[in-house]
Amino acid sequence: MLYRIAMILVMTALSLAPTASAAAKKEDKLSITFHIETEATDNPKMIFPQLTNGQTRYFRRLPEVSLKDIATFSPFPSDVEEQYGVVFKLKEGAINRLYGVTGANQGRWLIAQINGTVIDGVMIDKEINDGVLVIWKGVTLADIAQLDKALKRAGESAKKKK
Repeated sequence: MLYRIAMILVMTALSLAPTASAAAKKEDKLSITFHIETEATDNPKMIFPQLTNGQTRYFRRLPEVSLKDIATFSPFPSDVEEQYGVVFKLKEGAINRLYGVTGANQGRWLIAQINGTVIDGVMIDKEINDGVLVIWKGVTLADIAQLDKALKRAGESAKKKK
């Protein structure tokens, strides 16, 4: 009986080992998303609350822009010590989509997340027609290192492997 319990424990440990290593690889994957503010009365499964500018606001879970929509990036030092900002230039299809979304949602917030953490947000005051999105603060050197692995910097000619 003791042998059977020991075998079950060993088999369980071996079956979980690939899962643990896969989870470690997922943590290295970069995620950048931009979410638009919506109404609190929308489907609760499709929105999430976020304290923004001292008030709880609600944002769409599905991002308007994500990493796949970004063509290049350029980091810069922010006004907050030991933090950085990033300028993102979008791909053509994303430029048109962002123009429509920002035109229809003036007066609402657009927040940026890196790896699932809200980093920064801006109030939409006009359409974004140039395809440039900026995170003004909250980016770390580790985030920039991940960006370097996933995207090319503005002005670089060689394409990065994802």
